[in-house]
Amino acid sequence: MHKQTITTSTNQYDVFIGKGILGNLKDYLPKEYRNILIITDTIVNELYTEKVVASLPEEAKVSVSIVPSGEASKSIEQYYQLLTDAIQQPLDRKSLIIALGGGMIGDLAGFVAATYMRGIDFIQVPTTILAHDSSVGGKVAINHPEGKNLIGNFYPPQAVLYDIDTLHSLPDKEIRSGYAEVVKHGFISNHAYLEDILKVNLTETIDSNVMTDHLQKGIAVKAQVVEQDEKESNIRKFLNFGHTLGHAIESELGYGKITHGEAVAIGMLFAIRVSEQMLGSKLPYEALYNWLSDNHYPLDLPSKSAAQLVERMKKDKKSENATVQMVLLREIGEPITENISDQKLTNLLENFMRELGS
Repeated sequence: MHKQTITTSTNQYDVFIGKGILGNLKDYLPKEYRNILIITDTIVNELYTEKVVASLPEEAKVSVSIVPSGEASKSIEQYYQLLTDAIQQPLDRKSLIIALGGGMIGDLAGFVAATYMRGIDFIQVPTTILAHDSSVGGKVAINHPEGKNLIGNFYPPQAVLYDIDTLHSLPDKEIRSGYAEVVKHGFISNHAYLEDILKVNLTETIDSNVMTDHLQKGIAVKAQVVEQDEKESNIRKFLNFGHTLGHAIESELGYGKITHGEAVAIGMLFAIRVSEQMLGSKLPYEALYNWLSDNHYPLDLPSKSAAQLVERMKKDKKSENATVQMVLLREIGEPITENISDQKLTNLLENFMRELGS
């Protein structure tokens, strides 16, 4: 069992990573709760909800709300329905919400917890590789048709309980999606971590010790950033490497048409090319491209114009005065943010789209 404590200006909570956690959740609850609402999706519900309910204190009243799996559930409609479920249970200010699932569930359930009765406790119980990133740091949000995560808040969990036994049931596309965020942590931290990640063959069964090591290091990278900049006023923006174009692709295609990590993978390739052209950086573009290709990431951009994608990018949360701000790399482990004009960004994106299509 690995334990890491996250300490920010407003809160402190523990992240537990290990095997067998789902069968012993009551041992990790920070205090007693009389009412507990588990929020999960249709797929995770079939796999783990019964086990989780059985592992909670017998005296607690436990209910379950199930939403359709997929990014489309991070909507105002699902959010409102979950608030209704909480009211009808009823949950009070001393109740607990458990987010059981991947990044979508963590974001959605966390936002419900953040806003119900002005905020009640919640715990993240991630079941995907992708959620090693989203479950830590306190960002909670839902989507708007105009952009991803535009409606949200900073609201840290009481704990993150990460049972790596759940990762062995993931479909290939979810493994790809999660490892894109692991790669991101490598690029913004150090050469050795990145090189170790790019040795992994995702088409084969990943050794659990190797995966656990990668996830622990990724969480440590994020924790170090979040502890210095909880509200994303400065260096926390670096965690968005690859996300400016990635979020634009997700929004333009429609949520759920491509996984978050697959979109971020394309976004990282673009960010590397922009870094090379604007900063003169020397970065392993070919190594990343080949690793993504070998592991069957989709590497074709949607049949949209560069101008359309730039308009989406301008709605990114990092944008200032409708000017796109991208996270670039001077070198591995040295990220910066850079404002880029519409015309320059459109030209860069057109060239990148031609390169991917060639």
